[in-house]
Amino acid sequence: MLEINKPAPDFELPDQNGEMHSLAQYKGKKVLLYFYPKDDTPGCTTEACSFRDSYDELSSKLIVLGVSPDSVASHKKFAEKYSLNFPILSDEGHKLADTYEVWGEKKFMGRAYMGVTRASFLIDEAGNLAKIYPKVVPKEHVAEVTADIA
Repeated sequence: MLEINKPAPDFELPDQNGEMHSLAQYKGKKVLLYFYPKDDTPGCTTEACSFRDSYDELSSKLIVLGVSPDSVASHKKFAEKYSLNFPILSDEGHKLADTYEVWGEKKFMGRAYMGVTRASFLIDEAGNLAKIYPKVVPKEHVAEVTADIA
């Protein structure tokens, strides 16, 4: 069970350009690790573009890292299509999603399936979980994060 004020689980994953990222490399900076279900779907695109549009304001205060189980190639297409200006990490096999407890059963149109829950984790400069956003609303999330880091 993940808890506030406890160390956030570390990771090492490739972004849309194949560059590796780990939580340890961002020690001393705030990090927003946001999980989303799938590249180029309506809610995920809304959320990613909101982070893109607010990047200048946010980047002076924290590192934004998107994460989904899509491949590096899928992320590259998604990032290029929407001119995303921050890393999106490929969690193929959903190991990080499992670690952060955001992989589980979902339902859509009466069908149950396994997938990523849209959730985010604000990690402080010491690498501890500062806040968990368990049910993110894509259109509202950037404003929520901005208020929390102000």
